[in-house]
Amino acid sequence: MAETTTRVVIGMDPHKRSVTIEVMDADETVLDGGRFGTDEAGFTAMTDYVSRFGDRVWAIEGCNGIGRHVAVRLLALGEEVVDVPPKLSARARVFSTGQGRKTDATDAHSVALVGTRMAGLRPVVADEELEVLRTLVDRRGWLGEEHTRKVAQLHHLLLELIPGGAKKDLSAAQAKKLLAKVRPRDVAGKARRRVAAELIADLERIYTRKKAADKELAELIRATGSTLLDLNGIGPTGAARLLVDVGDITRFPTRGHFSSWNGTAPIDASSGDHVRHRLSRKGNRQINRTLHIMATVQLRRPSIGRDYFDRKTAAGKSNMEAMRCLKRRLSDLVYKTMLDDLITAKGTGPGGQRDNDSDSSATGSQPHTGSSDKPLPGPARPHPRTPLPTAS
Repeated sequence: MAETTTRVVIGMDPHKRSVTIEVMDADETVLDGGRFGTDEAGFTAMTDYVSRFGDRVWAIEGCNGIGRHVAVRLLALGEEVVDVPPKLSARARVFSTGQGRKTDATDAHSVALVGTRMAGLRPVVADEELEVLRTLVDRRGWLGEEHTRKVAQLHHLLLELIPGGAKKDLSAAQAKKLLAKVRPRDVAGKARRRVAAELIADLERIYTRKKAADKELAELIRATGSTLLDLNGIGPTGAARLLVDVGDITRFPTRGHFSSWNGTAPIDASSGDHVRHRLSRKGNRQINRTLHIMATVQLRRPSIGRDYFDRKTAAGKSNMEAMRCLKRRLSDLVYKTMLDDLITAKGTGPGGQRDNDSDSSATGSQPHTGSSDKPLPGPARPHPRTPLPTAS
């Protein structure tokens, strides 16, 4: 077949063993599509199938999740790939079909629609440094989850071995001391004690691995030139997660767009004469959690963040509202820090970067009201398109 020169978007609904694609041009006309395996033969057949579309971009749903394995392989071939958030494709599916029922074909169609209509989708890039960080920070997260499960299992056994059980924040060393005082005489009690001792040994090994993982992450983060670890309340895991999930900070035009993406921008919930804002439950929840931990750490001891929180509560805000304001201010600080790191790395000035003012910091000398009380920024502007077609 003759190669086409019109730029097309290839929407993809990825799975572990198969992918469904749909090729769409700029006028939202469906040109082709199909289902392919993700093994070597299927992947080669897919790339050969779309090779006639010379100017093409792949829009893949969930490039930070199930779609990543395919996106990485396409990047290795020099293809252009953008990430389509599942929430956007879900909305497009409802608008294009009139209902939310899913099939692989309708999913691929909705992903292609988002890729065709929306500007500002995050490009997926091949960065080995970030890929190493992604692998290690994911591993560190799994160790944390494993630690939580082991502690829960240990609490369950200690409750049956010791009246009243153990305290909530229990370390392996503390559990070992408690267990040393327990001498059950019945067979069931001895079995519980033996399993509890095995869990304590597991916790000690996990702690050693977590400590080594944190050290390795910290060294890699410093090597990138990032100064996120200098911020009060951000550890190696949080800094690595920010670098991996944010990628290029300049893809956010302003600090307001960044806070909207991470879910710290307040949502206007005013009614009549009662003006108020509420916490957003949307956005990247892992980054939101990193900012929440950052805020919690600053509130535990005297700090500028603590002073800012106290001023908000003294002004009449509830603790939850004050925490929301603090998280938004910390989001601004992280945005400014990552932007400054990028400018330092490039050895250039701000270059007219919008909304890059020096007093956006939450931990600056004089935190004041500002972006923390502003609602979500306006939505990204879609390209003007014809009405949505019915899903094929």
